[in-house]
Amino acid sequence: MFPEDVAGTQALLASGGYVADRSLATAVHLALKMGRPLFLEGEPGTGKTEIAKVLAAKLPRRLVRLQCYDGLDLASAAYEWNHARQLMAIRLAEAEGQTAELERGIYDRRFLDKRPLLDALEGEPAVLLIDELDRADEPFEAFLLEVLADFQLSIPELGTVKAATPPVVIITSNRTREVHDAIRRRCLYHWVDYPDAARERAILQLRAPQVPEALAGQVVAFVQKLRGGDFFKLPGVAETIDWAAALEALNARELEPAAVDETLGVLLKYQDDIAKLRGAEAAKLVAEAKATP
Repeated sequence: MFPEDVAGTQALLASGGYVADRSLATAVHLALKMGRPLFLEGEPGTGKTEIAKVLAAKLPRRLVRLQCYDGLDLASAAYEWNHARQLMAIRLAEAEGQTAELERGIYDRRFLDKRPLLDALEGEPAVLLIDELDRADEPFEAFLLEVLADFQLSIPELGTVKAATPPVVIITSNRTREVHDAIRRRCLYHWVDYPDAARERAILQLRAPQVPEALAGQVVAFVQKLRGGDFFKLPGVAETIDWAAALEALNARELEPAAVDETLGVLLKYQDDIAKLRGAEAAKLVAEAKATP
């Protein structure tokens, strides 16, 4: 059973360690109640993938993940005929003189290898995570349309496989390219932004409760100010949590410029960004973070 209202969906996500604002909880709730795929777009590290993981854990349902990449095709995403097993069956049938029977059954289900899309449509109810769709080639999106619109998949040799219980579908994109309108029309849409300071503080308290309160507040203030700068890759929430945990592991009780300089590789992932921030700029942000109420 899905939550009855938006507050219930927000509470469901919170029970799995995900602090969602009202607008995001509303999008998730509508996707669940209306049975529509949810397309989440936003910068890397804003928690898009985590929503599917939490829903799978708390509904509860199987999590079926399709990780997209350049060159992804139908055989890797939906299904593939096991040609080696088919060939072996043909040779055995020839040896036993049963080729006529085999010809009628060479495309039997026992020769079909399921991939994530087909797997999500069959068996126990699932949460289907189509992760980082923008990494796949644009033509691949056409393969998804039938699944997203009708929760079914047509296999020419077998017919149409339709889900007895439609999966909850979460699609994510980091917007490295535009996803086609045909995909967007079949989904509800929500832009997942970086959290504000209050929500990021709540997330940090939930995910890293061992971090001292003063340090946690300064870390969040520092990261919030950092995201206003001109850097190649801004830190996401995951980096905030990792950085706070790293500082606590070094027995820090509050931000100090030296400790910040020594741990920037936890917060930032590109050397140019680290070099730009280290030193005077980091010390300035530390001072501003400490002065933040």
